[in-house]
Amino acid sequence: MTPSIDRFRRIVVKVGSALLVDREMGALKHAWLAALADDLASLHRGGADVLVVSSGAIALGRTVLGLPNGALKLEDSQAAAAVGQIALARNWAEALSQRAMTAGQILVTLGDTEERRRYLNARATIGRLLAMRAVPVINENDTVATSEIRYGDNDRLAARVATMMSADLLILLSDVEGLYSAPPRDDPRARFIPVVRHITAAVEAMAGGSGSVLSRGGMRTKIEAGKIATTGGTHMIIADGRVEGPIRRIVTGGPCTWFLTPSNPVTARKKWIAGSLEPRGTITIDAGAGRAIASGKSLLPAGVTRVEGQFARGDCVIVRDGSGAEIGRGLIAYDVADAARLVGRKSHDIESVLGVAGRAEIIHRDDLVLAHAAQPDAAS
Repeated sequence: MTPSIDRFRRIVVKVGSALLVDREMGALKHAWLAALADDLASLHRGGADVLVVSSGAIALGRTVLGLPNGALKLEDSQAAAAVGQIALARNWAEALSQRAMTAGQILVTLGDTEERRRYLNARATIGRLLAMRAVPVINENDTVATSEIRYGDNDRLAARVATMMSADLLILLSDVEGLYSAPPRDDPRARFIPVVRHITAAVEAMAGGSGSVLSRGGMRTKIEAGKIATTGGTHMIIADGRVEGPIRRIVTGGPCTWFLTPSNPVTARKKWIAGSLEPRGTITIDAGAGRAIASGKSLLPAGVTRVEGQFARGDCVIVRDGSGAEIGRGLIAYDVADAARLVGRKSHDIESVLGVAGRAEIIHRDDLVLAHAAQPDAAS
């Protein structure tokens, strides 16, 4: 049994260049994009947060600049991305606005999801767009990324975005229906795999290479994306995006491969904070703040009584009560110097104390895990 798409609250949809750009003409496939936008609008009207990870900037830009097909030198690729990104963003904005949705463009590099400070900034910006019911359209910033500091494909980028934003479903639209036991173009006896419950070595061995000259990905990168997504508590689908209305096709029972996760985004994130990050400091809180976070609330400056350690914004810190007992761990929203200045202060005093308008929480509930499993978490 696989879940129904209408049960998911936050969905990332990845669109590859080969789907969005006509290979021969080097032009956008307007009818295909319109049908996909209809699918996204349906998810959006159903209450889901929708995020799009879209390739296509280089493919569009190389046509405008008259660059040949095939591999490009780095500087030509970056120039093509600079030109093509304008066209890509404009077409997404128009397609979504025609369906009463607002697009927001986000360009990221590898460091934006790998370095905690930048990760928190990206997460906060995208989260704010979603809170305002906008649709973030995300792409790698190919104008500045080099081979040493890039994802290399938007499958893995989409998986990183999905886990960063605690999405519960990632849909990779591809030029195949899903995962086969072997590359179907090489082996006519290849079996279609509708459900993957665990990504094992045998599953990884089923992956082939890239299927299109416009695409930097392939089944191998999709399996890698599946490992990232499912580890982060996100279910993933690989589906054929070549048809018009590819998400509607999934909803109506069309063939696709589900990669299932036994976890959920909140649980997976809590495990990462609790077990994978070395604490850089300690925050001591009063009894009132302890009761607040035990009920699932964020930690506010007013409840903090002492700050210790050497930490930067985004680092993991231990939260202790007045007796010194550890009651949780979380990602701190302020550097140690600013956190110390905010001890005991009301959230509305932050701007006057620091001179800038900062976040209301010292540790947001989504970034806080309690030491006792019996306590409610941020999903409460």
